[in-house]
Amino acid sequence: MIKIHQINKRFRTQDIETTALSEISFDLQAGEFLAVMGPSGCGKSTLLNILGMLDSPDTGDYFFHNQNIARLSEAKLSQIRKRHVGFIFQSFNLIEELTVFENVELALLYQGYSAKERRQRVDAMLEKMDIAHRRRHLPHQLSGGQQQRAAVARALVSNPSLILADEPTGNLDSQRGQEVMSLLRQLNSEGTSVIMVTHSAEHAAYAHRRLNLFDGKLIATSQFAVV
Repeated sequence: MIKIHQINKRFRTQDIETTALSEISFDLQAGEFLAVMGPSGCGKSTLLNILGMLDSPDTGDYFFHNQNIARLSEAKLSQIRKRHVGFIFQSFNLIEELTVFENVELALLYQGYSAKERRQRVDAMLEKMDIAHRRRHLPHQLSGGQQQRAAVARALVSNPSLILADEPTGNLDSQRGQEVMSLLRQLNSEGTSVIMVTHSAEHAAYAHRRLNLFDGKLIATSQFAVV
């Protein structure tokens, strides 16, 4: 599904150049759950942004569904991203002025679905996430766990083949965090590929494999026995 080969990324200012990623290579098979770990500043978020087509590598190749997308235009990247990728962020990134229903529906507005199709898809996803009873509430009226479920619903409503999760339990207590991890495992068992950035070794153990980054370099991979 994904093949990353010799990816490099540097950020430059007037006085300094910082290497965010150096010679990163790995594969992700369809239906796989991959955890990415490492200390703050090691390049995890940069890697996730490149995988999510929100940023591009300076050099190297990124094959997504057998297409090398590393040098595609932003317009083409946007089309692929909308069709195939769902994002779950630590800070939820819900729009405060919109209801839960409207936040989830937003992911479908630019994909050509009719109003009826959008309503059916959103209602079904809110039911699946056990948050349908909050569909008319605003984000500030929800608990942290409910906000995260709304964010997950938004990520999944377009039926993406890949979920990118950036510290999805970082703002949750341990119980709500375990609920989100169980949900990610369930989605993965249903066929959705998942790449998750986390600081938690406990949560990383939900994945099939773990990548360890340090100073922008891939220093280790680990295979987990999935239970």
